[in-house]
Amino acid sequence: MSAGAVQRRTDGDPLDQLPPVEVRAASSVDLDALIADGVPVVLTGLFDAWPALAAGRQSPARLNAYLKAMDRGMAGPVMEAPASSGGRFGYAADLREFSFSKRQRSIPEALDRIERLLGTADAPFVAIQMLPLASHLPDFVRDNAMPLLPTVGPRLWLGGPVRTQTHNDRDHNLACVIAGHRRFVLFPPEQVGNLYVGPLDNPPPLSLVDPEAPDLARFPRYAEAIAAARVAHLAPGDALLMPKYWWHHVTSRDPYNAMVNYWWGDTATGLERANDVFLTALLALRDLPPSERAYWKAMFDLHVFGSDGAVDHIPVDQRGALGRCAPRSARR
Repeated sequence: MSAGAVQRRTDGDPLDQLPPVEVRAASSVDLDALIADGVPVVLTGLFDAWPALAAGRQSPARLNAYLKAMDRGMAGPVMEAPASSGGRFGYAADLREFSFSKRQRSIPEALDRIERLLGTADAPFVAIQMLPLASHLPDFVRDNAMPLLPTVGPRLWLGGPVRTQTHNDRDHNLACVIAGHRRFVLFPPEQVGNLYVGPLDNPPPLSLVDPEAPDLARFPRYAEAIAAARVAHLAPGDALLMPKYWWHHVTSRDPYNAMVNYWWGDTATGLERANDVFLTALLALRDLPPSERAYWKAMFDLHVFGSDGAVDHIPVDQRGALGRCAPRSARR
């Protein structure tokens, strides 16, 4: 086990006492098998040799210097929320807006500002988020290789003690902590109905419930979501593998935190893109008369979500779209 993989904290926060995500040594895992299992897992020993991890374990100044030495001069995405937000990155009162601003800034300038704000009272919350390292700091990718995902480009997340509101990804996610500690509160995909998620057309859709102070009078079904939740505590050297669609609320628990993540798996195009099919079905079926909606619900239950035996009565060579279609045939 790495120096991290802390699975319980004792500061009295109820979220810290949720059932922990399983911890495994990276040397003993099969990535495809983990994805097929469909549940999150913490991996230890996956990137112990990274120079970035060594720098992050020394100090914020050391990691910042390591990153600035690789800068190629391209601006990157920097988020900022006022001190009054408490570091919560989520919706503003108007669900069309967010509680933080997003600007393109010089990476060295952003790193210096984050470092200057350390220990400052009533400071804003500043974070570099989703920075594509392959384009902005390509030497990082070369020197900090990820053997599990050699062709996937990593992204950098670095900043103060921010809290990112519950959301999910359409990709699988491998999150590797290189400085500070992070807590992930994880909800299974099927808990979507209990998370009170905001508008789908203002991505990313976020839960309206604050897990650290849930208003159960307003959001009563959230009690079912938290009963199904798990927690992962990550220290430098720990990685969290999350299969796609798992909802997660992320808390950066130290004044300075840094993480590198990898997204992969959402490669479908056209009619194979599940989210596009969902939106099409939403627009086509939602407002039909009840009797017609009942018919289509039965059709989806039978042919999309039902058992493989639903078409056993049809000869294999006559099943058409109800049979097993190769991608080329499906597109045609």
